[in-house]
Amino acid sequence: MGFTRRQLFRSGVGVTALLLASACGTEGGSGAAQRGGVLRVGALGTAGRSERDPHANLSNDSDFLIASLVYDALTVPGADPTVAPRLAARWEASPDNRRWTFTIAPGATFHNGAPVTAEDVVWSMRRLRSVGGVSKVPVAENDITADGTDRVVFTVPEPNTQLPLLLRLMTFTVPKNTTDFTAAVGSGPFRLESYQGGNARLVRNDRWHGTPPLLDAIEVTMFDSVTALGNAVLGGQIDLASNVGAIAGRTAAGRADLQVIRRPDDTMLGVAMRTADGPFADARVRTALRLGVDRQALVNQVHSGFGTVAADVLGTADPLYDTALRRDRDIERATTLLREANFDTGRSYPFVTKAEVAGEVESAKVIATQLAEIGVRLDVQVVESAAFYDSTWLNAPLYTVSWGTNDSVVFLADKLMTTGSNRNETAFHDPEFDAVDATALAATGEDYTQAVRRLQRIEFERGGYLVWGMADGVDIAAATVRDLPTLGGFARVQLERAWLA
Repeated sequence: MGFTRRQLFRSGVGVTALLLASACGTEGGSGAAQRGGVLRVGALGTAGRSERDPHANLSNDSDFLIASLVYDALTVPGADPTVAPRLAARWEASPDNRRWTFTIAPGATFHNGAPVTAEDVVWSMRRLRSVGGVSKVPVAENDITADGTDRVVFTVPEPNTQLPLLLRLMTFTVPKNTTDFTAAVGSGPFRLESYQGGNARLVRNDRWHGTPPLLDAIEVTMFDSVTALGNAVLGGQIDLASNVGAIAGRTAAGRADLQVIRRPDDTMLGVAMRTADGPFADARVRTALRLGVDRQALVNQVHSGFGTVAADVLGTADPLYDTALRRDRDIERATTLLREANFDTGRSYPFVTKAEVAGEVESAKVIATQLAEIGVRLDVQVVESAAFYDSTWLNAPLYTVSWGTNDSVVFLADKLMTTGSNRNETAFHDPEFDAVDATALAATGEDYTQAVRRLQRIEFERGGYLVWGMADGVDIAAATVRDLPTLGGFARVQLERAWLA
């Protein structure tokens, strides 16, 4: 695309040009794009976790899809580089990389007709920082300020070359002082017409600052299981099943009325092992569990072959991902490490999972069966998602996790593994890792590359994640749907360029 990482971060580029080039593919055939029609989309979610506040934890796929189309984030996922403009048309850093200025896209207006101002962005980012913590906005509230009507300044205490990347996805802007989100007044490509029980109808925003969408409307229906979601698209009740999984994908393959979109490196489905205390605090025990799993068998059984093996590092789609890292099954070495660590193989250990993404519960059962061969007995406990996030997440010694954005080593390291993160799923507190992360955030060029490689090596050697494989994103759509996103992860929600033939 002609832009280096440094060039993009330093100067920014036009919103529409880069966003369209990086986020959209040409799935479903060719031909001139047509205006009109209603796209019926199904996405996973449960009523008990429905959330309308765009700054809260949007754990339902359906809620995140709605929010991403109604509200504008400052930046969104791209290909290479892995960040693209959205509400922020461009950005630039001071020479010391401590003061970042983001310029709002020309013509950006809220759905009520009011222009989006720097004060709206400042208020939204401060609120997001207050509600979501440092993992969502790695800048102190008082260090987010307005510079005129269309420029927002983020000032960080240490040099940071990666701030546009760290502000992706969740930095949704709302009108200043908004606390009631029933009307869902955003500045995104679609506006909310109706909402009921997690289901929504969104209509085209003809005043969007980007290229106006072609669809008249998108209807989002929430499904509480991948089975129900798959059956709906196979039966013609919806036009697009988002992230429906490999089983439904295999069923749809070959049908002339349907298309299967595979997005590589889409979802990490793995295991969080608590490193701070408890039975898995010893790095030798964590390595033993990693050596005890058969990764290819997991990909074959859980993802039906729609995926690839991984080596315990987050960020497999990063252009700087170290493909030389690999970890094959070694039962003898695993049992030796358990003995050296005096691990108690005479008891069983709770292994908590939930039916949140396709194959998650099955993966826990397969892993438990495999690890029994090295003497580790796991008691698989399936809980409801609400209970999982209330008591298991961030606290339990061993549980399954999934992440749908896996295209940046630094993004995930900073948000999930640093000591100060409020989403540190493995309670990983490693001074060297924190220092290397800080180095990566401040670096450019070869220094950045070397820091990213070192982060991966630490994760591989003593981190708290067991990342056994990456699932392809599998969407099923009617044959008439065109220009669906083809990037992995949360880029799947960028449906503003889709159209119906």
